[in-house]
Amino acid sequence: MLTSQARRRLAQKTSSALVLVGASVLLAGSLLVGSAPASAATLVVEKSFTYACSGGPFSNTSITVKLSAPDSAAAGSPVNVTVGIPALTLRQAVTTATTVSANATLTVTNGTVTPGPKTGAAVAVNQTAVPAGDVIYPVAVTAAATGNVTVKPGNLTLALASAATTVTTCTTTSTEVLEVPIGAGGGDDNVVSYQCTLATTSGTDPAYPATVDVKITATMPTGARTNQDASITWASAVQTTADELKVPTGGFPTGSKFFATVKASGAGAPPTATGEAAATGTAGQSLTTLPTVTIKVRPTTAGTVTITPGDLAFGTTAAAAAVKCAAPTTGLPTFTFQVTAGSASPSPSPSPSPSPSNTTPTPTRTTTVIVTETPDEETSPTRRSSQTPKDGVATGAGGDAGPDGRMFIVAGSMLVLAAGGGGLLMRRRAARG
Repeated sequence: MLTSQARRRLAQKTSSALVLVGASVLLAGSLLVGSAPASAATLVVEKSFTYACSGGPFSNTSITVKLSAPDSAAAGSPVNVTVGIPALTLRQAVTTATTVSANATLTVTNGTVTPGPKTGAAVAVNQTAVPAGDVIYPVAVTAAATGNVTVKPGNLTLALASAATTVTTCTTTSTEVLEVPIGAGGGDDNVVSYQCTLATTSGTDPAYPATVDVKITATMPTGARTNQDASITWASAVQTTADELKVPTGGFPTGSKFFATVKASGAGAPPTATGEAAATGTAGQSLTTLPTVTIKVRPTTAGTVTITPGDLAFGTTAAAAAVKCAAPTTGLPTFTFQVTAGSASPSPSPSPSPSPSNTTPTPTRTTTVIVTETPDEETSPTRRSSQTPKDGVATGAGGDAGPDGRMFIVAGSMLVLAAGGGGLLMRRRAARG
């Protein structure tokens, strides 16, 4: 049999071995996690197309452009098509930092694309090499569409944002298309693709115009009643699936706010409603989580109110916005709440009229009669007798029966405590011996 000392040594060795094994497993796991590709959880469909290019600021005569999109789309919801522009070469280095402006022509079946030039990769000063960069084109999938969303690329023009009039024209002769299956699981129904622009009075900014994906989380009111304000909590978060939403290089004007507008229909609700909150951010900062606002809607009839996202704005007022993000007209998520009939307006309770009071007291006549009567002790019905109980049981008290029973309880408790204390003392002495 092992002694206590031997058992302790064996336990220490076993513990050390387990620690070493655990550390090795953690190290191996961290290496595997660190080497895992960041896009492993993103499923996409993609296809490459070859373009022939000529003219303009770029010297590339042939480029390969990759089109990609999520592996499925939902009918009636937006889906983003990514156009991957490869690395390019400038004919002449620029003296001022700028960006690539890419304008891709896309023909879409079962959907509508938002066209126009998009901001691509950054172009550094005194460099002719331009890195690869992606541009995003939102596609609103037709509400009743089935099968596939097909995207066929057409002409592509490339320019420098600082000199947008001089373009490199690229064409493709490919007849292939990018196909995105339409299914219930495609995309996020609550993501809206906004087209964000800078106010003309704010000058130019390389971050604008921008296509910004914003996920909407709306908390609808419960217990809404007619002719009363119903409060909607509207939260917005910028997604990484499109362009960034940035504070302009000149910053927001002093006292700027964030304005979120919604469109309402049904139950006599007003067509639009706006909520606002303070807007903060430093120049050039990328905005991710936008302020949560409370939007109040007052329906006038019972029924269902349907809410859809409207425009977003940053500025001193919603009309005079430094940055305005326009919502698309189709493919928007909807939110609803129910309205029950209520009072048109609370009626004030009438004030009670004071009752007239007579200040002149009415005199009261009082007559006092004193009657003295001596009762008969033998026949009086009110006669009471008193008798000392024979035993203490008759009254529930000790009486003359002897000591109260509570004394026995106290004495017994003291004996129990004394016995317990003696036992503890004996055990302590035995332990010392």
